[in-house]
Amino acid sequence: MPKLVISLTDSKIKSAISMQKKTSEKNIKLSDGGGLYLLLDIKGGAYWRFDYIRPVTKKRATIAIGVYPSCTLALARSKRSEFKEQLAKNIDPAMQKKREDELTQHKKHTFQLIADEYRKTEELEPSTQRRNQFVWDKLYAAIGNYLIDSITPSQILEVCRLYEKQGKTDSAKRMRSKASQVFRYAIVLGLCQFNVADQINGILKVGKTKHRAAITDEQHLGQLLRNINKNVGRGDIAIDYAVKILPHVFVRPGELRTAKWVDIDFENKTWSYTPPKTKNQTALQHIVPLSDQVLKLFKELHQMTGHTHYCFVSMRDKTKTISESTINKRLKQYGFENGETTGHGFRATARTLLDEVLKFPIERIEQQLAHQVRDMHGRAYNRTKYLEERTAMMQAWSNYLDQLESG
Repeated sequence: MPKLVISLTDSKIKSAISMQKKTSEKNIKLSDGGGLYLLLDIKGGAYWRFDYIRPVTKKRATIAIGVYPSCTLALARSKRSEFKEQLAKNIDPAMQKKREDELTQHKKHTFQLIADEYRKTEELEPSTQRRNQFVWDKLYAAIGNYLIDSITPSQILEVCRLYEKQGKTDSAKRMRSKASQVFRYAIVLGLCQFNVADQINGILKVGKTKHRAAITDEQHLGQLLRNINKNVGRGDIAIDYAVKILPHVFVRPGELRTAKWVDIDFENKTWSYTPPKTKNQTALQHIVPLSDQVLKLFKELHQMTGHTHYCFVSMRDKTKTISESTINKRLKQYGFENGETTGHGFRATARTLLDEVLKFPIERIEQQLAHQVRDMHGRAYNRTKYLEERTAMMQAWSNYLDQLESG
């Protein structure tokens, strides 16, 4: 005659748990019948379990259901009924649960969800993030809901070619590149095996490289400098000083407009900062020696914006800098053709003329441009080295610009 099992109640369970906490000598099983029981361990935990015979192997097995009291008695009995229905159909409850868990987990592995996780690992400037958002939006719209391991090279190619056909080859390449980064991340996590975005790398068209415009003719450069100084006071004073200082220091325009007063050392005549473009690779501080001319301009500007965090603050909002486009817009007002010169172009101007006219060593010029320069042994130069030579070079450069401006 089968052993009679008295069904559990919540009061019986709570009483048993209370007693177990006092004695704590061994684990206790509280049976509810039909293979369902509550396991009380010596640490005071209460765990629902279900014992059954596997349909194929006929071996005994146990499946975990949940933890009491978050998993109630009623819920545990419901799961027991579900398992019994599966067994009646020769379905192993443990194997079925495993398949369901894998399917649930697999549904989380869409391109967009993986891309969102990857983007959290990127350390990018806000301006770069905004520029990339267009690419992410288009990728999400095209393949965002696809499982990462189901996407094919042709699907990546299709979305890239939408922009390639419009002549936007750069957008198409950036789209493929961003997709490739996500697939590399997914491969490391074991979510897919192949980087399908890399498989179309040589198929996309290569657009013609458009170099940023730069003036390297001495007469034209002198005219530009005269126009800059003649037309000050047209509007925002911070923009006036930005376009006057930029030719002398030839840093990236974004680095100049986000310059902070705390980084300007008036006593030692230097400006020190970590270039955003290379901080992830090197994290080295870049030092810009300030010529007498530049130091004078910064001192004048300090009288107007020295109470703010940034040197080149927006007149509309003193907590923000002048915008990305303001420098180029101002340069367009100085009588040169559209695109003939840009803020970034001063870097190429300085590199060419410092080398070809002033005859400074190309290694020092490249260092001052915050480029990665290596010595004869392949080691990267520390950007703080050769500061004395670079100080002399920057003063000579400012003197040269003054000569060009005077005609």
